Amino acid sequence: MSAARARVRAVVDDSRFQWFIIAVIVLNAAILGIETSPGLLDDARWVVTLGWVTVGIFVVEIALRIFAHGADFFRDGWSLFDLFVVLIALIPASGNLGVLRVLRVLRVLRLLSSVRSMRNVVAALGATIPGMVSIGALLVMLVYVCGVMSTHMFAATDPEHFGSLPSSLLSLFQVMTGDDWANVIRPVTDAHPAAWVFFIVYILISTYIVLNLFIAVAVEALDRQSDQDNSEVIAEVEEGEDRMLAAIADLKAEVASLRSELEDRTPPRG
Repeated sequence: MSAARARVRAVVDDSRFQWFIIAVIVLNAAILGIETSPGLLDDARWVVTLGWVTVGIFVVEIALRIFAHGADFFRDGWSLFDLFVVLIALIPASGNLGVLRVLRVLRVLRLLSSVRSMRNVVAALGATIPGMVSIGALLVMLVYVCGVMSTHMFAATDPEHFGSLPSSLLSLFQVMTGDDWANVIRPVTDAHPAAWVFFIVYILISTYIVLNLFIAVAVEALDRQSDQDNSEVIAEVEEGEDRMLAAIADLKAEVASLRSELEDRTPPRG
C-alpha cells in the first residue's frame, strides 16, 4: 500500500471523519424535507445550493473511500449501497429521468451504513428471514383453518363478516391485529354465546403466541449479531495489538543494529 493511500485510508476510517459524514447525512435529510415546501424554497434558494454541497461532500467521500480501499470497496455490500445512493443523487431533475429524483430520499438510508449499531440491526433482520418465513407460514395456516371453521359456523349469523371465506379471513386478520375486534365478533357472540371460546382461543394463539414468536426470533438474532460484532471488535483489537508488538520488535531490532554499528565505529579507548 502506497503512503498516500495509507494516509487517505487513515482519514476515511477515522471516527471523526465518519461522524462528520453522519452529520452531513442528517443535514441532507433536513434539506430534503425543506425541499417539499415550494413556498419556502422561493425565499431560500440557499437550501438548494446547500443540498448540492452535501451531495458534493458525498461524492468526494466515495472517491476517497474507493482510492483508500481499492478493489475491497466493491466487495463490501454497504459500500456498494452508498455508491448507488450517491449515483441516484446525481440524476438530472429534468427529462424522462426526473421521476427518479424521488429516490434522492434514499440518501437518508446512508445512516444505515454509517452507524454500526444500525448495520447490526439490519444484519439481524436479514438473519431472521428463515425463522420469520416459518412462523409466517404457521400463522397463515392458523388463520386459514379458523377462517374455514368460522365461515361454516357463522355465515348465516353474520354474513357481512363471515359470509364467505375471503370475508372471514379478513375479519380474523382484523381480530388478530386488534382493530375494532370487539365489534367484529359481537354479532356472532350475541347470537351464539359459546362463540366466545372460539375467538378467545384464536386470539390467544394468533396474538399472544404466534406473533410473540416473531419478537423472540428477532431478539435472538439481535443477540447473535451482537455477539458476532463483539467478536469482530475483539479480533480487530487483537490484530492492532499484534501489529503494534511487531512494530515495537522491529524498532528494537533496528535500535540494536544501530547500537552495534556505533560500537563497531567507536575506536577503543587507551
